[in-house]
Amino acid sequence: MLRVDSTKPCKIIYAIARHDYLGYVIEPHIVQLNPNGEFSLTHQRLFSNTAQEFNHCIDETDLKLIKLLEEMEQGNVIKRFYKKPIRPFEFFAKVFNEQLFDTIRPKIEKRMAEALNLLSSKNIYLMSKEGYPAEKELHIAGEPASVLFHFRRDDTEIRYFPTIKFQGMRIEFMFKNAEIICNHPAWMLLDDTLYYFDKDIEGKKLLPFLNKRYIAIPRSSEQSYFERFVAPLIEKQNVYAEGFTINTEKYDARPVLKPIYVEGGKSQLQLYFKYAGYVFPYGDGRHVSVRIEKNGDDYIFHRIKRSTTWERNKMALLEARGLKTASSLFQNLEIAHSDDDADQSFSVFEWLNQYHDKLTAEGFEIEQPDGQKRYIFGNTKIDLEIKENNDWFDINAVVYFGPYRIPFIELKNHILNHKREFVLPSGEIAVIPEKWFSQYGNLLHFSEGGEDLKLRRHHLGLVSELTDGEMAGLAMTRKLQRLNDFEALEDVPMPVDFAGVLRPYQKAGYNWFHFLKDFHFGGCLADDMGLGKTIQTLALLQKHKEDTEAEGGHSTSLLIMPTSLIYNWLNEARKFAPKLKLMVHTGTFRYKSPEVFKNYDVVVTTYGISRIDIELFKSFFFDYIILDESQNIKNPSSKSYQAVKQLKSRFRLILSGTPVENSVNDLWTQMSFINPGLLGTQQFFQNEFVTPIEKKKDEEKARRLQALIKPFVMRRTKEQVATELPPKTENLFYCQMSEEQAEVYEKIKSEYRNELLKSIEDGTYAKQQIQVLQGLIKLRQIANHPIMIDQDYEGDSGKFENVVHTLASVLDGGHKVLIFSQFVKQLALYREHLEKQGVPHVYLDGSTQNRGDVVKRFQEDEKTRVFLISIKAGGVGLNLTQADYVFILDPWWNPAVEQQAIDRTHRIGQTKNVFIYKFITKDTVEEKILALQNRKLSVARSLITTEESFIKSLSADDIKEILG
Repeated sequence: MLRVDSTKPCKIIYAIARHDYLGYVIEPHIVQLNPNGEFSLTHQRLFSNTAQEFNHCIDETDLKLIKLLEEMEQGNVIKRFYKKPIRPFEFFAKVFNEQLFDTIRPKIEKRMAEALNLLSSKNIYLMSKEGYPAEKELHIAGEPASVLFHFRRDDTEIRYFPTIKFQGMRIEFMFKNAEIICNHPAWMLLDDTLYYFDKDIEGKKLLPFLNKRYIAIPRSSEQSYFERFVAPLIEKQNVYAEGFTINTEKYDARPVLKPIYVEGGKSQLQLYFKYAGYVFPYGDGRHVSVRIEKNGDDYIFHRIKRSTTWERNKMALLEARGLKTASSLFQNLEIAHSDDDADQSFSVFEWLNQYHDKLTAEGFEIEQPDGQKRYIFGNTKIDLEIKENNDWFDINAVVYFGPYRIPFIELKNHILNHKREFVLPSGEIAVIPEKWFSQYGNLLHFSEGGEDLKLRRHHLGLVSELTDGEMAGLAMTRKLQRLNDFEALEDVPMPVDFAGVLRPYQKAGYNWFHFLKDFHFGGCLADDMGLGKTIQTLALLQKHKEDTEAEGGHSTSLLIMPTSLIYNWLNEARKFAPKLKLMVHTGTFRYKSPEVFKNYDVVVTTYGISRIDIELFKSFFFDYIILDESQNIKNPSSKSYQAVKQLKSRFRLILSGTPVENSVNDLWTQMSFINPGLLGTQQFFQNEFVTPIEKKKDEEKARRLQALIKPFVMRRTKEQVATELPPKTENLFYCQMSEEQAEVYEKIKSEYRNELLKSIEDGTYAKQQIQVLQGLIKLRQIANHPIMIDQDYEGDSGKFENVVHTLASVLDGGHKVLIFSQFVKQLALYREHLEKQGVPHVYLDGSTQNRGDVVKRFQEDEKTRVFLISIKAGGVGLNLTQADYVFILDPWWNPAVEQQAIDRTHRIGQTKNVFIYKFITKDTVEEKILALQNRKLSVARSLITTEESFIKSLSADDIKEILG
């Protein structure tokens, strides 16, 4: 066959063709025109890849159609349903069958319907049997035709046939060679016209009548015929009946909700509508519902018109209140955002109570669920009255379930044992809201006394929380109100002999210390690194000294801290509170008698010494005991905690930028030190808070814990007080490994990976954790420089080159730099490099004795511009504001530690912008660590601070990912 010449006149047409196996399809063809403008016999089928050639005679719609019709071309159909290569005639001869036709045909028709909608302005033809595409011109009807189904019932049979009307005129289609070319939606070809229909009719309803006047059904089978065929047809189509009656009826409807209780599962609600005596479920999609009534020999079809928009609006009201359609066969409803761990079997009961009054006002009926139990539906609330005694709060509480009034104390066992159903005196059942278990569980756990509830004074947080509880109405005494609203603190004058000015937020911290003192509470100042916890504490101690002396007394306080911080505290005290007499109780030749303490205002010691000298310390009654970096006592079984617990004092404070390092559990010891009993027993705290918050990421529990400790923890982040600090800029610096380096890295990585995979398979992974960690550390070292694990390594390191280069340009600009690493070996490499280059620098690691001198030299000597610091030694207690560049050589498991490193320079007193460069080696564990950090941070953030034991928190999958 000749191909069409695109340089000569041609035209695109669409041919309706009958495929031997697939039924009617539509094909785009390009036909060559004769000189007189008529179609020649030369034509070719168009595809997307051949269409470009004929761009001049096709438009956007044609391109869309060509692409769409290509999908029903036999080759593409075969490819979709048969994955192996096969020739079409073989496919149709051997593979194709009725079942496959039933799968394929609807998909073809979906595309045909789409194409026919686009074809109204195009040239359409019927293809000849021989395959010539322009046999006979067709056109598409300008509007839909309508079908009326007729039933004539007489004594012997029911005759059934359709009539078709187009533009108000009946058209004859029986015995006229009409063809149904598409079943759903129906398209019929009659003479040269393609008809389509309203009312979403299927072609197979017309098909029998192309060559038949009617279908007859004997009276003997009429009942099942009426139910199975006629009633559904009346719901969807226009029907005319003789010999039985069709009544169209309209009623006002009422929405009905009925709970379905699923024990141990997810309860649901049925929504249905009552139209007079008829009940219809929501969501069956019918605009009309038909009910059949048989009267003797007579049939009446009640055609009830549904108010579908009104029904949808009722559903929308429910959705707006948090319901959604359950993913079940029936269109039942369930609570959309439910907490997967909570008991779901009562969720819809609780929902019904919550919205009961609104639903009734909107005309909803609520039906009892199936079964013997009768539930009470209605508003549920608690009224509380709180009075303050010397060390107690007295709580009087009443609960309302709908019309019933119950003393709250009667619910105590239900709430502590999580029993949802409470049997009322009437025998009806009230469902206790899920929220109450967490909201009032703590209250009931910590309360003492029988008939009335009593709470200790330091459970102030619980009382504040009750006032926020949206379920409780509350009455409180005036003094309590003030205690509750402790944010509005009284302003306390500054000490006379304080050399310095507190910034506004520091002054607020100082005022808060006095609020705690007035009410005899202990507290934790948990300000971010570098915000001046030391200076706020010194102001308090100086004021305490002045107040006590004004009353003719003397006070001695005890400060316990890590050894590395002593130098810093003494320095700051000299600067800000020069009149405070400090005694450092450390070293081999320290005093062994408590008598000498009386001569000083503050005794300064370390955690280590406080353990050794516990007998000495516990024989003295201090005014304040203050623990700095109090996360040192986070472990309840540690000797440090056991020691400080025995100390005696009037007031207790703790200071820590990271009170939660590894686990929420860290809080328990620190809070028990400042306010014993505040968080209950350790076991209770573990079950009630630690497990739900860490294992289940329970935000509600994290919030409740926050409420309990809130009055006793003051925390400001650097962001909150940012206006008083210069901005800092962080840059991630990605380094490429050198070739030799990558080789070493891959070798070690696959060794550990194979070992790990083996251990996961044979279940020894838990025991292998140490090896895995060693492996990870080794890989991190190689990512920095392979020489760290192999002295004989001759090659270079991508990161080392990068750092040295960046450092040179920073030093050229006259800046000062801190360089942090957690590997002492790595620092040694840079130290060697700096010495070779003759660059003056200082160095600090765990073994450095004269920290003070080293810091002083860096801060004050113009020429010393580089400070190499090991993270362990330099993470806390250093003040290095002279630096305005920080290099972080390796990423740390714990982002908080990195933050602390940055805070050495980015703290108060810093006037320059600080730039932080983090050096990350591409395609190594370092990159994976960054990604994991981001994932693991959220639980830490919801509490007070950070997560230290990143490593412990890694699952086998995490480690697989890191070694991936």
